[in-house]
Amino acid sequence: MRKTWWKIIGVALVFYTLIAGLLIEAPRLAILNETIRAMHFHVPMWFGMVIMLTASAVFSIRYLRTGNLKYDTYAIELVNTSILFGILGLATGMIWANYTWGAPWSGDPKQNASAIGMLIYFAYILLRNSITDPQQKAKIGAVYNIFAYATLIPLLFILPRLTDSLHPGNGGNPGFNAYELDGRLRMVFYPAVIGWTLLGVWLTELRIRLSFIKSKFDEED
Repeated sequence: MRKTWWKIIGVALVFYTLIAGLLIEAPRLAILNETIRAMHFHVPMWFGMVIMLTASAVFSIRYLRTGNLKYDTYAIELVNTSILFGILGLATGMIWANYTWGAPWSGDPKQNASAIGMLIYFAYILLRNSITDPQQKAKIGAVYNIFAYATLIPLLFILPRLTDSLHPGNGGNPGFNAYELDGRLRMVFYPAVIGWTLLGVWLTELRIRLSFIKSKFDEED
């Protein structure tokens, strides 16, 4: 039970997000209207992605310091789950944008930056798969992963603020905390961030366990 309590909480919070996010009363705001509900899925998934990518970069640093392949496994599997969350975040964002901005993709700086960030991590996966030696794969992958993370943060949180952007909190637009994120939305939004993040960590844990099992069978062969 000690090892599963956080998984139960994560699943419960995700179910709560799915139900409350669609049914709880939402503030009536110009243009946004009912589409504000997408915030409970789009934004928390990106929060979870950034948290897991941060942890991945930390494990890459730990691998470079220790040479322990265990940390490289943690790093790559966190990236794999983060990419899934990133794709879901982009998809939910495009659905939201289609109803509020008139098109799923409008070339908004943050949309473009998010897509570039995803491509950088796709390249990380391709780079690792092109190398056969485990130690070389881990070393090159770890260095790339650290630089990818250092590139992603400015792409998502700095550059969009320096130019015109339709996203709240960017390009002079007020952020959600300024007017949209009232008490009703906070009741769902904050649990959603925790729930989606815990779900991502659980998925990563399962992938790590499968990776270790596969490695064990490969050694026996």
